[in-house]
Amino acid sequence: MTRLQTALDAIDTANSKDPKRDDGQPEALLYGQRMSEECNRLFPNASEALQIASRGQHIERWVLKRVDYPEGRAGYLKWRRDLGTHHANRVCEIMTDAGYDEDDISNAGAMLRKEGIKRNEQVQALEDVICFVFIKHYFAPFAAKHSPEKVLSIVVKTTRKMSADARSRALQEFDLPDDLAAAFEDPAA
Repeated sequence: MTRLQTALDAIDTANSKDPKRDDGQPEALLYGQRMSEECNRLFPNASEALQIASRGQHIERWVLKRVDYPEGRAGYLKWRRDLGTHHANRVCEIMTDAGYDEDDISNAGAMLRKEGIKRNEQVQALEDVICFVFIKHYFAPFAAKHSPEKVLSIVVKTTRKMSADARSRALQEFDLPDDLAAAFEDPAA
């Protein structure tokens, strides 16, 4: 077995313990598989570090519960930062155990902590994968639960995280209403 497969299997083993279910599977396990599929589709020549970071994006997400943080934006942002650190630490441990060198481990950690988004090609690639997975698998259920204003706000925030190439590709691949498509055309809107 390759070290890549060893790392992916270890992430899947961890994520199979997620108590939340989505489509009959542990939620984090399904999310990781969707991330890998989208990473492979968008970046067929992705580095092993990007492939592992994609699979481990939500590793053990259930461990840090949102309810354990203060309400409001500051509490939410702290929870998200702590999650990023947790995901990075766990994935880096797994990569170490699988025999990866310090550069690969450091790169995966930076991707998962979102260090250098818009400046680091690998961090941006992971963010593009995240956004595509959201649009493809999670956007419709989200939109059904929220007002059109909230939906547009989330779409605008999502597009601002994406690279220009990813925004262009999303416009080609997804049939979006005009107001949402406009956000992909001009993320500053």
